[in-house]
Amino acid sequence: MAQFDVLKEELRKQPRTWLVTGVAGFIGSNLLEGLLDLGQTVIGLDNFSSGYRHNLQEVLRVNPRYKRLFHLIEGDICDPAACLEACEGVDYVLHQAAIGSVPRSMLDPRMVNQVNVEGTINVMLAARDQQVKRVVFASSSAVFGNSPTMPLREEDLGAMVSPYAVSKYTDEKYAEVFSRIYGIETVGLRYFNVFGARQDPLGSYAAVIPQWIHALLSAEVCRIHGDGETTRDFVAVADVVQANLLAATSTLSAGKHRVFNVGAGRRTSLNELQAMLSESLTRLRPAHRQHAAAHDEFREGDIRHSQADISQIAGELGYCPVPELDQSLENTMSWYLKRLNALEGVARSA
Repeated sequence: MAQFDVLKEELRKQPRTWLVTGVAGFIGSNLLEGLLDLGQTVIGLDNFSSGYRHNLQEVLRVNPRYKRLFHLIEGDICDPAACLEACEGVDYVLHQAAIGSVPRSMLDPRMVNQVNVEGTINVMLAARDQQVKRVVFASSSAVFGNSPTMPLREEDLGAMVSPYAVSKYTDEKYAEVFSRIYGIETVGLRYFNVFGARQDPLGSYAAVIPQWIHALLSAEVCRIHGDGETTRDFVAVADVVQANLLAATSTLSAGKHRVFNVGAGRRTSLNELQAMLSESLTRLRPAHRQHAAAHDEFREGDIRHSQADISQIAGELGYCPVPELDQSLENTMSWYLKRLNALEGVARSA
């Protein structure tokens, strides 16, 4: 039996209390759903600056008992008192709240530092003061910068190319020092390109997969930055949920602080991704008419290639991502289609 299956059975038998910061966001709401499905008590902290109440409502509609297990604190990680309140009685913290955009960090580095660095310090100190067992926090593959090594091992850092990357690496170093001087256990998870249900397709900083799915469903052209040969390691949000729960509960093999890559361990070019999404929509909606993609200029701050070496997290925590990208993309496309059909149904009945 896979390690994650063993963990899920253990959690069902012995529920814990978890804090998820950024709970109304894309990854946060998926963590909430995964934890509630296992019968866990969840405290959520969110200021709704980028998360959505409808994400929480969608999760809570799944099962009536979920509402009894979930408590929302509407607050900001930049407020130390809100962090202290949220950590009270908590076993594990899954810290997701952040400004998660490379382009936005180029425009407003001060704001990104305030939220991503000072906010994370507040969460970690509150966890220390409330005697939380472990803090798992979202880092990013952006910390690798322009490293030429592929696949990227945790130690393969290059020159960072955005304030966002610097903020996430700073979080890692604070966690390392806090573990050393305060004794709190911390695990940083370097997310690669996460995708899945409830990822916002709109806005100036939308990720590529929901953005392109929205374009395809709207019969619009997918716009590719550069020549399309830029590669990324696209990882399903379900695998990110798995990584967080394993990172929170597994025995750490070396000290009280660790950092792990969270990806799928494969490279996919943007050209390949666009073709896969279009083919997926055609399978789900045969009448779909495919459009050729359009190419724009390369985007400032983007790295050229990215692929995770996941041997450490697989070997130490038992992490095992879904091997097939096609199926995960089709599952995601199916979710967006259902949401679109529901919206069209509401419009027809109005």
